[in-house]
Amino acid sequence: MEKLVVKEGCIGCGICVGENPDYFEFGDNGLSHVVKEEVDPKDKERLLNSVEQCPAEVIVIEEEKIA
Repeated sequence: MEKLVVKEGCIGCGICVGENPDYFEFGDNGLSHVVKEEVDPKDKERLLNSVEQCPAEVIVIEEEKIA
């Protein structure tokens, strides 16, 4: 399973929130955070667009490690 992450360094530009409101939202601090971690395969292409367009380069899709 793949997992969506916003690392430290978000600048709050809003590209991710605008393109994928089911996955991202703004917090009280005005910065983006993930509200749905598990990446649905049907949404992956759209999420990859947000990864590529993020000016702060803080959005990543990780393979979840299984213990």
